[in-house]
Amino acid sequence: MGQPDDDEAAAKPMPSKPARNAKAAVPDAAFDVWLRRGLHQIFDDVAREPIPPELLRLIEQDRKK
Repeated sequence: MGQPDDDEAAAKPMPSKPARNAKAAVPDAAFDVWLRRGLHQIFDDVAREPIPPELLRLIEQDRKK
C-alpha cells in the first residue's frame, strides 16, 4: 500500500483536453497578436544585429562534420 509503480502510473489514461470552440479561438487569436507584437518590440533590434564572425565560423565548422 505504497506509491504506485511507474508502470501503473504510465498505464493510467491522461485526462483529455476540453474541445476548443469558436468562442475560445477569438481570445486566443487576440492573445497571439498581442504576444507577437510585444516580442517584436523587444527582440527585433537584437535580431537585426550582425552575426559575429566567430559564431559564423563555428557554425560552418559544425556543418562540415
